Amino acid sequence: MHPVNDSSVTTPAARVLIIDDEPQIRKFIDISVRSQGYRTFLAENGEQGLSILASQGADLVILDLGLPDRDGQDVLKELRQWSRVPVIVLTVRSDERQKVALLDCGANDYVTKPFGIEELMARIRVILRTAGFSGEATPIYDDGVLRIDLAKRAVHLKGAPVQLTRKEFSLLSLLVTQPGRLITQTQLLREMWGPTHEEDAHYLRILVGKLRRKLDDDAAAPRYIITEPGVGLRFLSSER
Repeated sequence: MHPVNDSSVTTPAARVLIIDDEPQIRKFIDISVRSQGYRTFLAENGEQGLSILASQGADLVILDLGLPDRDGQDVLKELRQWSRVPVIVLTVRSDERQKVALLDCGANDYVTKPFGIEELMARIRVILRTAGFSGEATPIYDDGVLRIDLAKRAVHLKGAPVQLTRKEFSLLSLLVTQPGRLITQTQLLREMWGPTHEEDAHYLRILVGKLRRKLDDDAAAPRYIITEPGVGLRFLSSER
């Protein structure tokens, strides 16, 4: 893990995580970003980047698609399961369908290589200004009974591990990252199964039932997952 580079500014600086396997580009972006007063974290592959984001947080991620350990789009998809941090993707792919796919996967913006550093800096400023650069908390929920580590994909109930399927964990992560917010049935179906399944409410009912049983959550007196009949679901947070 690369050490954090601190800027000398007196006001809190936005934290930018740079995930790129090319040392020259990584260094070039690092120097340019720090020259604007931001703090930086550097990662040379996807797993390292996800680990830094989970443990230290960030206000913006610059993500290269061509990583050595896994495709950058897969990193983006996994990141979006537990984080809402803004992401700018660096790509050599100029195909319009690829760019649309990146945005659909959760990218906030993209820059095509080769790029001008002034353009990248402008996009960073716009995104941080729009996001209000509030930062990201460590992605762990813990109320003393239920503990959910979104980055490690680990769930424990009363200290015992809970084995969740990929779909069950995806649903739980969607809910727990937006505590108290009513997420509509249509949105959940679209996120979980895609836009062609927005009418398949029974998929969601079955999945919620299985998840509730594993979390020992009673539908009649729910502790975690609230169902708003005909509308959607809400996660009831009592985090310590």
